[in-house]
Amino acid sequence: MLLGTVACSGDAPEATASTAAAQPAVHPVSGLPVTSLTVESGGKVHAFRVEVAKTEAEQAKGLMFRTAMGADEGMIFPEDPPRKAAFWMRNTVIPLDIIFVGTDHRILNIAANAVPYDETPLPSAGVASAVLELNGGRAEELGIKPGDSVQW
Repeated sequence: MLLGTVACSGDAPEATASTAAAQPAVHPVSGLPVTSLTVESGGKVHAFRVEVAKTEAEQAKGLMFRTAMGADEGMIFPEDPPRKAAFWMRNTVIPLDIIFVGTDHRILNIAANAVPYDETPLPSAGVASAVLELNGGRAEELGIKPGDSVQW
């Protein structure tokens, strides 16, 4: 089972109406596609712009070596097929909230404030269809918790 790490930095470039239709948004540091993601928690909807790490190589690198990430930025790791996932923080410079999303698009569990460089596996509490990484402490700050709905 491949363990992953993540860290994201920089602002996603703003697309104008004319360029948005022609090209998907791409993160200036990673070159990964950027998409909108929402988390509905306690009747509030929190919007994020997240990089999409789809391939095994993209997922293995994740947010390694990044030194900063915007408050409403992150990275999503789609799991295809869904599986029990485990992530670690090898070569990840910033603390992260690692949010495991179940096949019903609800949060299974959150590994909050994962410690930079720690290689201890942080597992999902069940079968995950995706793993979302945000800045460490962001989930608690916004009241995001297990059971909340995630859409992308």
